Amino acid sequence: MFNKKKKEEEPIIENNQAEQEVETAQGEATNDTENATAEPVVELSVEEKLQQENAALNDKYLRLFAEFDNYKRRTQKERVELLQTAGKDVVVSMLPVLDDFERALKATENATEVSAIREGVMLVQTKLKSILSQKGLKEMESINTVFDTDIHEAITKIPAPSDDLKGKVVDELEKGYTLNDKVIRFAKVVVGA
Repeated sequence: MFNKKKKEEEPIIENNQAEQEVETAQGEATNDTENATAEPVVELSVEEKLQQENAALNDKYLRLFAEFDNYKRRTQKERVELLQTAGKDVVVSMLPVLDDFERALKATENATEVSAIREGVMLVQTKLKSILSQKGLKEMESINTVFDTDIHEAITKIPAPSDDLKGKVVDELEKGYTLNDKVIRFAKVVVGA
């Protein structure tokens, strides 16, 4: 009994070895057919490889340059459009003031009282100032302040009426303005010496 088991086990081992040999032979056969049907590998010289890389890099460079050029044109066009319409909201908000001035001019044709005209002009001025202050415009207060070259432009110097006015603004010929805390017009002033 013992011998029968050995004999039965041996053919199993032989069958496993036979299967491995068949698989190896099939693998070699497929490798041979793959090599026969595959295109021959062409070795490129170093110079040809460098030329191909150079052509690829040139193409990439030209595409990038064209893309950047388009970007510059687009941003320049956007900037021009922005500058053309930048003051649109200010102008639109000023139109009612312009209408008020036209009405005031019509009223002066038949008016006999100066005080009524003066009152109408003061109302238009107040309206104009409130619109501009909403847009960030502020008047500078200069009279009796220390002369500051960052916000003042000295037109002339005069002898100070008192000692405490020396180096200070005595008179203001033209108001100065700031827009969002940036000076847009310097105040033209007379300084006490």
